Amino acid sequence: MACAAITDLPDVLALGAWLKNVACRLSAGEPRLSALHGDLGDPQACIALEESVATLLNDTPRPVAAIAHDLHPDFFSTRLALRLATELGVPALGVQHHHAHIAAVMAEHGVHKPVIGLALDGVGLGNDGQAWGGELLGVDVQGFRRLGHLHPLGLPGGDVAAREPWRMAASALHTLGRGDEIEARFAPSVGSASAKGVRQMLEKRVQCPPTSSTGRWFDAAAAALGLNLKQTDEAEAAIALEQAAARWLAAGREPRIYGPPPAVNEQGVLDLRPLLAPLFDTPPTATDEAAAGFHTALASALAGWAAAAAERFDTGTVCLGGGCFFNALLTTRVTQYLERRGLRVLRALRFSCGDAGLALGQAWVAAHQLRAATGPDRLNESSSCASPFQPC
Repeated sequence: MACAAITDLPDVLALGAWLKNVACRLSAGEPRLSALHGDLGDPQACIALEESVATLLNDTPRPVAAIAHDLHPDFFSTRLALRLATELGVPALGVQHHHAHIAAVMAEHGVHKPVIGLALDGVGLGNDGQAWGGELLGVDVQGFRRLGHLHPLGLPGGDVAAREPWRMAASALHTLGRGDEIEARFAPSVGSASAKGVRQMLEKRVQCPPTSSTGRWFDAAAAALGLNLKQTDEAEAAIALEQAAARWLAAGREPRIYGPPPAVNEQGVLDLRPLLAPLFDTPPTATDEAAAGFHTALASALAGWAAAAAERFDTGTVCLGGGCFFNALLTTRVTQYLERRGLRVLRALRFSCGDAGLALGQAWVAAHQLRAATGPDRLNESSSCASPFQPC
């Protein structure tokens, strides 16, 4: 079955991103994915990617018309894509990370009309050079537009904050105007020096790059409830939060909604701080209910955010992409809330919703860009915008 349902698409080879790397060749609209290589910080994974690329390039006599890659310039997959493109004499096309997540869902379901995309994950480089991860996108075959994003949180210490959820909880306290609680709350667990250092980073805005990452909001919530302060495995904090919520909901009990509903400002920024504030004051006996309340309120806010965009752009389909949709509770609730509004909801089924499915989206985007640039349906430069998601 050809994913894109268009057999005249040019052949494209996409090399994926950094985590859970998988390469994909899209040939006549039919995807062929490599084996999972793992994270490209491992030299063996890089070697495996090179071997898969050689196989995918030689599995059909049709030449590839482009090599697609992530926007991040330091990824091994990006550097390999640039080298291959030069060797083959074809263009290397960068595809924004979250655009690729939504495009992968569109490719799998054969969707070519405009959609609203909720792309929720840990991190991906944005067009502005910032760390994205909680994105409301408008996507069609010609490109995408960032319609909104989650309110950013600072990452105290940079990447280490993704491994130590207590830092994200401290960041949330700071942005709530409660930074003076950081040391008293976290020093007993992480040490006075670390807690004091993080507080000073946040106050002085030093080594605290902003991120709209949904994953980091989950980390903050888990740490605020004391479920996980330092994680040894990826998404450990988010999984603990989901498990706590599932325990409460398994008994058929709906949680109280903690705090006022999140608001969306004129720039389309969804502010989740109202959901975080009550978690810091939750007694241990109410942890499971608070986790369930966070999930329920978050899903409702995300669905309302996406539904408003769908109405604004007269689009009836919402695609869910990114690793946060491995969270079954979040996925189910968001889907239910959107379907109640009469919207069609699509998500990854055959392929991964996370980074292992990213190359499919990269290939799909690059193939359509090439087709639009060279095919008979190419837009004249002087024509008006045909896409509601492309700035004119």
